[in-house]
Amino acid sequence: MNEKSYTELMKIGAMNRQRKENYVQDLYIDMLLSEIQLTVQKEKLLKKIDSAIDQRDQKCFFHLSKQLTDLNKRFGT
Repeated sequence: MNEKSYTELMKIGAMNRQRKENYVQDLYIDMLLSEIQLTVQKEKLLKKIDSAIDQRDQKCFFHLSKQLTDLNKRFGT
């Protein structure tokens, strides 16, 4: 028979809980990193857009605005 003792079952249960906790923690870390990446990229683009406005560079402004729109779509914001 392949019956497991109470101790073995408790160890298996603890390991499964730990795996689930690690998975959730990894999801939170991925979400945090994505948010940081989005924030940094947005800040860079917004500075470049401001510079294009200051220099009255319409072509660059439209190009950067398109990039910002695409970035917002990619991250669902």
